Amino acid sequence: MHFELGRLSVGWSIIPRIMTATTRMETGAPAWSIRLAFELSGNDQSAQTVAGGLNDEQMNWQPAAGKWSVGQCLGHLCITNDAYMKAIAEAIEGKPDSPVEQITPGWISKWFIRSFIEPSPQSKRATAPSKMRPGARVDVGVLDRFLAGNRACRELVLQAREKNVNQIRFRNPLASVIRFTVGTGLEIIAGHERRHLLQAERVRDAAEFPG
Repeated sequence: MHFELGRLSVGWSIIPRIMTATTRMETGAPAWSIRLAFELSGNDQSAQTVAGGLNDEQMNWQPAAGKWSVGQCLGHLCITNDAYMKAIAEAIEGKPDSPVEQITPGWISKWFIRSFIEPSPQSKRATAPSKMRPGARVDVGVLDRFLAGNRACRELVLQAREKNVNQIRFRNPLASVIRFTVGTGLEIIAGHERRHLLQAERVRDAAEFPG
């Protein structure tokens, strides 16, 4: 069994790693929590495939002026994930247990994910808010920070799985007037990662990418 999107691929080789990440998700855990743990672990593998072993020049190489480097794609994900996870963790704190089996975003949330988050031909291009933009240069440790952030996100999934993630809402760190459900927020994290990891793959696959 093997899934592939260009350089980014998920096959049997990463199943032990994914299973390690989900060992604490015993039988009976909500299906959404197991699925998202697998998706985050798959994103880990994709990030290591694209950015693992890059030197400073390669990590910061830009295909054109104003276009993000591999390092900037990862740096943006680190910044955005931290902001979302903090807001979600605050939202579920102290809430009563009431688990749900699946995440069911409303129509506005589905439109937002389809239009701005998931990588697809229908996705719209949008400029990242200034507070979510990476610096002009990113150090090679950004890959380790991304992987550490995803470990923290899997822990957040473990905390949230006992809650009603379709009812609890959090304050969106990008626009405080928007309040997504916790379930939608976790879907955004995983999908947003896929989008920018594919962007990073395109950078690395450019003919001019330094060897």
